Amino acid sequence: MGIIQNSAIKTSVISYFGLIFGYLNKGLLFVMFLSTEEIGLINLILPIGLLLAQFSNFNSANIIWRFFPFFRNHEMKHFGFLSLNLLLVTLGSLLFSLLFYIFEGPISMFYSQKSPEFIEYYYWILIVAIPTAFYFTFDYYLRAMYKNVLSVFLKDIVLRLLTTVFIVLYALEIISFDLLVHFICLSYMLPMVVLGFYLKKLNEWSTSYKKINIHRRFLKVMWSFSMYSYFNMMGALLVVTLDVVMISSYIGLAANGVYSTILYLTSALLVPYRTLLRVTAPLISEYWKKSDVSSINIVYKKVSSISLVIGVFGFLIVWINREELFQLLPNSFADGIYIFFFLMIGKVIDAYFGLNGTILVTSKKFRYDIIFTTFLVVLVILLNMLFIPIWGVIGAALSTSIAYVMYNLLRMSFIWYHYNLKPFKIHQIKLLVLGTATFLVFYFIPFNYFSLWTNLILRSIIFCLIFGSIFYYYKIEPEIVGYLDKEINAIKKRFIKK
Repeated sequence: MGIIQNSAIKTSVISYFGLIFGYLNKGLLFVMFLSTEEIGLINLILPIGLLLAQFSNFNSANIIWRFFPFFRNHEMKHFGFLSLNLLLVTLGSLLFSLLFYIFEGPISMFYSQKSPEFIEYYYWILIVAIPTAFYFTFDYYLRAMYKNVLSVFLKDIVLRLLTTVFIVLYALEIISFDLLVHFICLSYMLPMVVLGFYLKKLNEWSTSYKKINIHRRFLKVMWSFSMYSYFNMMGALLVVTLDVVMISSYIGLAANGVYSTILYLTSALLVPYRTLLRVTAPLISEYWKKSDVSSINIVYKKVSSISLVIGVFGFLIVWINREELFQLLPNSFADGIYIFFFLMIGKVIDAYFGLNGTILVTSKKFRYDIIFTTFLVVLVILLNMLFIPIWGVIGAALSTSIAYVMYNLLRMSFIWYHYNLKPFKIHQIKLLVLGTATFLVFYFIPFNYFSLWTNLILRSIIFCLIFGSIFYYYKIEPEIVGYLDKEINAIKKRFIKK
């Protein structure tokens, strides 16, 4: 776990700084200076743009993830592996741009009643999508070489910092809302350009399609994998954006503004998990190459346990302060408490079982994952159609949570049955007991004796002390406790030397 730990620490630090900017943007500045309709518009354009980027990527990211270990050879320019993937992304971008143009009419009609403002910015989606499609390829290529830092810095810090600058300019009435949207969309070009120059600096840039030197038999294997995992990926991405798309169509941009803001909060709490998954995925591919199932099982258990800690802690720190936190938001966010509850339950489950997707997609049984993803897409659509008309945005959150729980249980069972890989460890029960006990303490003891901010800060400190001390004393997650011991000892040695 040394590679995972070192890379995860660096990218986690960057991601946490990015989280600060992200919360400043979406949790504070957006809410202060934009209406819920304007928030909903921006938070509809960007997810659709990112969805289209993944489609246009033509599964290049997963191809790199799965097959780069077989072509790793710097002197041979990795047999033109980057050139092959850039060709795929170029073709994908051209194809989906054409389809986006052809289906402008039906898509515009879909939003014409509840979200007509979206139609005015229809083609700005491509400004987000095409550069991001290339960024994904560069990002995964660098991940395969265990170079994560710059990609994370650009996505989590630079993009969010630029958004902060644009919102401040809008708040000062230097730019209009129209220009705000344009600038945010244009900023997505920067990561692609920077990573392209970075690859050139590393002497990894290769765009000569004549130098693609991959055996035809291997190309067939890659093509087979690509087709299955591509359609699987398309389904998984649809699920991520279905809520905002259907809410905007069924209810309107204002409702989507509320939902997408809370969705960001739940996603932000799981930044460490995504960082862990990011640096772990290339190792899973390496282990499959060596048929080292025992190492996969070890990583699976460790990642699941650490993800559960992250999810439980993140959920509790917000839930015990929910009343104060939502008092800071406008009255239109009143339903946000229950949106957060249902979304976070689903995300904690998804994080706990999160590595099973990586394991299945990089295994020989990758074809079966499309069955699970199809099930997930159909279930989310049906549940949204059932719950949104009844409970509105809360119904969307509930449907997503139910779907993710069922989806992950089915996929985990499949991996367990075929490979005897499972995420369970006995100390995870101790964590759930600790989380439940801590939750009950703060449920029955109010801690509401001071002002809003004092209550929030004091309650958070007390929670961290109770949860953290019990967690550390009983070594509930050995990997995390071991890392803390290592850092504490290092600090002690520095002070002793002084």
